[in-house]
Formats: sequence, C-alpha cells, structure tokens
Amino acid sequence: MAQSVWGYDSDNGPERWHENYPLAKGDKQSPIEINSKDVQHDSSLAPWHASYDPGAAKTILNNGRTCRVVFDDTFDRSVLRGGPLTGTYRLRQLHLHWGSSDDHGSEHVIDGVKYAAELHMVHWNPKHGNFAGALKQPDGVAVVGIFLKVGKTPKPEMKRILEEIDNIKTKGKEAPFQHFDPSILFPKSRDYWTYHGSFTTPPCEECITWILLREPIEVSSDQMAKLRSLSKNGENEPVNPLVDNWRPPQPVKGRVVKASFK
Repeated sequence: MAQSVWGYDSDNGPERWHENYPLAKGDKQSPIEINSKDVQHDSSLAPWHASYDPGAAKTILNNGRTCRVVFDDTFDRSVLRGGPLTGTYRLRQLHLHWGSSDDHGSEHVIDGVKYAAELHMVHWNPKHGNFAGALKQPDGVAVVGIFLKVGKTPKPEMKRILEEIDNIKTKGKEAPFQHFDPSILFPKSRDYWTYHGSFTTPPCEECITWILLREPIEVSSDQMAKLRSLSKNGENEPVNPLVDNWRPPQPVKGRVVKASFK
C-alpha cells in the first residue's frame, strides 16, 4: 500500500490500513457492533449537553474521503459536556460515512442493523492544549454519532448541508458554510450508548469516548442520493463516485458498552 494513500478500495481499504497504520490492529478500535444483550445499563451516566454557537461554522469541504463541515475551535464557543465526559469538549468538525445504497453505510452496527449513513461530530478536550495533543490522550476526543435512516420524510435539517454539495462535487473543493447550528441534527431522544474506542480512519488513534445516539434521524432516499453524488476524483479527472466510505466493525476485545437507558 502506497504510504498514506489510504482509502476504501480493495488495494488501500480497511483490510490493509494496518500495513501503514499499525494502531488499526489495536485493542480499542472502532466502529463495533453493539448487541443489546451485552450492553450494561449504567444509572450513573448523566445526560449530555451541547451548546453550539451557529457563528462557529466556517467551511464545508470534500477531501475525497468524506464531506466535512469545519468549525472554529480556537476557544470554547461550541461545546459538549456531561454524559460520560469529564470537563468540556470543543466541536472541531462533523463528517459523514455512507454506503452505495440505502441498506448500508453506517459504521456502527446495532443488533445486526446497518443504517444508510452515520454522522460524526468530533470534539476535543482543550486541557490537552491542541487537537494534536488530544489525539495522544485516552480522554482526548469525544464523538457524538448519529445514525441516518431512510424513511418517507426528508430531514429538513440536513438540507443545509446537502444544498452545498453541488459546490463541493470533487476532491479538494471547499465552500464557505456560515451560520449553522449542528444541534438541529440531534434526534428527539437523548438516549445513548457509550464506550471507549478510536477514530474510524487512519491513523485510528484510540482516544475517543463514543456517544452513540440510540434514535436515528430520518432522511429521504433522494437526500441519500445527493450525498452519493459527491466524487472522490479531482475536478478534471474521470468520475469516481464517493460511496462506501465506512469501516466495518472491529473486534470488541472485552470492552463493555454502557447504555444511559434501560
């Protein structure tokens, strides 16, 4: 595998990441499959709270591997606290993983169910100085994961991200993305599962407290098709659709998944 040219194809995909990124074979990798029968309800788990400043949203980009919205994280303006976390975590970016059809695309799998997509809101702990420092600490990063399920009703809240897609069709494109409150993407229920894991992309650092929301948000099939209209090729290259950018579930290796709900 060519150095650092990882992706999701057979020659550079998840099965081969460990060749350049040995952490990908670690003991606390993500995603995982969650089986309700193995989950422990933990009554001491607090509710989580996000307070996001819509003014913190900066840009939306296509990096050839995902669609990402970037936020200003130079101070505590958009933060996550509570739940399994100690202290305050700053929102840095959100991105999505999706499939080539509506029946798969999520990274975490719940009781055998795969969703059409999975949204990740990535936060870091400023006590570690900067994002790079946080990546080296077990309590460095907190990711809120939200499942996207295809239904009849499009999610109006996803509209803002999707209407920008035509401006970032190809790899390397970036567009301004201002005044966006990502908390509109949360489902009604605050119920969550939590466990300690990793980034689902190389180098797969094991620094993440996962907060996976139990209730999916609903999107339409047309909205999913819009996401799949992104390309992983550059502007003047042959069209190569950006689909199936998900990592399959990794071994749980004795980790316990806790639930905030019964």
